[in-house]
Amino acid sequence: MTVRTMLIATALVVLALPAVAADAKLTAAIAASSRATENSSRDGARHPQASLEFWGLKPGQTVVEISPGGGYWSEILASYAKATGGKYFVAMGKPDAKLPAKFADKAVYGDIHYTVFSKDSGPLAAPGSADIVITARNIHNWIWETGTADKAMKDFYAVLKPGGILAVEEHRADPKPETDNAKSGYVSTKHVVDLATKAGFKLEAKSEINANPKDTKDHPFGVWTLPPSRLSSDGPGKPSPAGFDRAKYDAIGESDRMTLRFRKPG
Repeated sequence: MTVRTMLIATALVVLALPAVAADAKLTAAIAASSRATENSSRDGARHPQASLEFWGLKPGQTVVEISPGGGYWSEILASYAKATGGKYFVAMGKPDAKLPAKFADKAVYGDIHYTVFSKDSGPLAAPGSADIVITARNIHNWIWETGTADKAMKDFYAVLKPGGILAVEEHRADPKPETDNAKSGYVSTKHVVDLATKAGFKLEAKSEINANPKDTKDHPFGVWTLPPSRLSSDGPGKPSPAGFDRAKYDAIGESDRMTLRFRKPG
C-alpha cells in the first residue's frame, strides 16, 4: 500500500467515525416534565445542553451552583446528579434559604446539599471537593459590593479540586465599555477574566452559545428591560418613559451573554 493510499484510507476512517453523542441523561433531565414551563420555555435563549456540555459536566460529578434564584439550572442539575450518582450543592445567600418547595421531592431531585455564599460566609464545602462551580448571571451583583467578587473567586478556587472547572454565564457589555460599576447588569469580559485570573484560575475557553447580536445594551432599565424581567418603569405603579416601546425590547429577547470556562490548575 502506498503512502498516499494509506492517508486516504485513514481519512476515510476518520470521516466514518460517529459524532460524539449528546449526554442522554442530560438530555432527559432537560426534557423532564417536572421542569416548570416558565423555565423550559427559556431553553431557546439559555441553551442548557450546549452550555453544560461546553462547561464539561459529566456523570457522577460534584457540582456547586451559586445563587440559583428560582431554580432554572437547579431543575436540570439536581435531576442529572440523581440520575448519574453525582452530588449537587446550592449556595444560597442566607443559612435558612432554600430552593422552592418542589425541590424537596427526592424521587425527582435526589438529595440537594445546601451551603451559603455571601460576602461574610465561610467555605462553600470541603476544600478541593467539587468538580464544577457554576455561576450564572451573578457577577454583576457582586461587583456592586466592594470585595464580594474577589471573595467569590477565592471561595470557588478553594472548593474546586485541582483541574476543576469554574463555569460562568454573564451579561456581556462588550463591545461597549462596562459602565457605572456594572449597574446596568452588563459586565466586560475582561473584568470577569481579571477577577478569575487574580484568584488563580486559567481561562480555558470562550463560547458564543449564548450570544445575542440583537442586544444593543443601551436599554432604559439596563439588562432588566429585556426578558425575562421586562421592566418598563422605575418601580411598581410608576409610568413608563415617554415613547417607551415594550415590543421593541421583547423582540430583542434575552441578553447577549459571555459563556466562559475556567480551570483550576493541577
